[in-house]
Amino acid sequence: MKFLGIIPARYASTRFPAKPLALLGGKTVIQRVYEQVIGQLDDAYVATDDERIEAAVKAFGGKVVMTSENHKSGTDRCYEAACKIGDGYDVIVNIQGDEPFIQHSQLKSIKSCFDDNATQIATLVKPFSAEDSFQSLENPNSPKVVINNNQQALYFSRSVIPYLRGIDKEEWLKNHIYYRHIGLYAYRKDVLKEITSLPQSSLELAESLEQLRWLENGYVIKVGFTDVETIGIDTPEDLMKAEQFLKKG
Repeated sequence: MKFLGIIPARYASTRFPAKPLALLGGKTVIQRVYEQVIGQLDDAYVATDDERIEAAVKAFGGKVVMTSENHKSGTDRCYEAACKIGDGYDVIVNIQGDEPFIQHSQLKSIKSCFDDNATQIATLVKPFSAEDSFQSLENPNSPKVVINNNQQALYFSRSVIPYLRGIDKEEWLKNHIYYRHIGLYAYRKDVLKEITSLPQSSLELAESLEQLRWLENGYVIKVGFTDVETIGIDTPEDLMKAEQFLKKG
């Protein structure tokens, strides 16, 4: 089975314009993401809609494909890029362009989900620790996932799920394993084609979580596990935290 990694990267960002080209330890964020991925999959490309990002990727020797500026999601951009790159790949792996510390173990975990021939889509989760604060658990920017006994996602939510009735909220993490969603996806190529043609769903619009569209339309999302905590970069403040993390490493 052959895996193609695609890293969607937009120049425009409400919270952090030009984020892919921001410098982190002397390299652009997008270069650091690319270098973490290359060699772990059969091939990898950056998919962008901006010539400045295209030039930057070519400058460090990476592969890049230009895509439309009209895409509403990274999933749509991945599909266009996969079509332009061509056949020969069974699974498309969608790697966030703002995750410069993505780990090899995480890519290995999501690839292993496809050892099951029935897997259509895969993603990752990380268990919350019993020592985590309830504030971190209820953070709406950190979606939660509930899974079934077959390691398939039942639901994703910005709310805390499940609700533990009769237990003080400060004790929830000590009484149940909660899972944080890690935004790394992989799709069989034919499934990627199908899901990009689906209209937005009511649950997706309610929670602003694209993966709910897939569940609402009957697709099965296989879940892989990771115990690695990475730093995503959404804001300039996150970039400063990433610089400190890099120095400690």
